[in-house]
Amino acid sequence: METHNHDVPWESAYGYVQALKHGDTIYISGQLSHDGADLVAPAPVENGRATSFEQMEAQMRQTYVNAAKLLERFGATLDNVVEEVVYVLDIPAAFAVAGKVRKEAYGRPDPQVASTLVGTNGLAFPEQLVEIKFIARV
Repeated sequence: METHNHDVPWESAYGYVQALKHGDTIYISGQLSHDGADLVAPAPVENGRATSFEQMEAQMRQTYVNAAKLLERFGATLDNVVEEVVYVLDIPAAFAVAGKVRKEAYGRPDPQVASTLVGTNGLAFPEQLVEIKFIARV
């Protein structure tokens, strides 16, 4: 079994690996929009809750970038992804940008990926609007 991390503080705080390859399958933990330990395009927060979803596109785009970085460590790309689950704080905001961002990330107008979009009332960080988990086959 092979594993990889981003070396960010929340990995040891929570206790998990970002990605794990078992046989010909790569499992990628929920990714979010960060560059190192800094969140990219954080949503404004009031009383512990995001107050705007305007950064959904930027966050989603960076999330795919981070997943691609992990896949690269296994010699894979987003072309190897067979399933994704997209968790978001606001379904309409996500749906408004997801098609565009996903098509750009996968590099085709019809991404060949089983995808599920799930609305949730909270994610790991209050500034976070989206988290995506992936399964890839090599």
